[in-house]
Amino acid sequence: MTGKVMTAGTAVLLFCLVALVMAANPKPNFSGTWVMDVARSFGQPANMQQNMTISQTEDQIIVETKLIQPDNERTVNDTYVLDGKEYEFTPPLPPKAAPNTPAAKGKRTAAWLPTGTGIVVTDVITNETPKGPVTTQIARQWTITRDGELTITMFIDAPNGSYETKRIFLRK
Repeated sequence: MTGKVMTAGTAVLLFCLVALVMAANPKPNFSGTWVMDVARSFGQPANMQQNMTISQTEDQIIVETKLIQPDNERTVNDTYVLDGKEYEFTPPLPPKAAPNTPAAKGKRTAAWLPTGTGIVVTDVITNETPKGPVTTQIARQWTITRDGELTITMFIDAPNGSYETKRIFLRK
């Protein structure tokens, strides 16, 4: 009997400890307007600027990204459902895609990092090509630094190679 009481008491103590840690480290709120710090970011075209407008609820992030280059400007809309489940989505076509280019197919998983300090988003994108289907995998990690900067680190595994990008955004 004593063993069961100790186990229950230990469980209550552990629950309280976890609750205190969670309260001390609330999940970051990414909501707001963000501008990329081009000088400190890498892995994107040198002449590209990015601005993001983010809305966040407890379990979802909606992102509008403006990609601005001298010869074009486009807007990409994304939604991340932060429940760890896989969802289908339609990735945007490249900016100079031929008019008859078939739409890519994508599967996305998004979840809070185990520490609750950010999110991780994984996309698996399949494009149909004349040589057959081609798959690209992208993993993104979003965190907010102690200085209030949003850092998005991306790891891309594509048919033409694997590479990393890092984008640092300042809240406007």
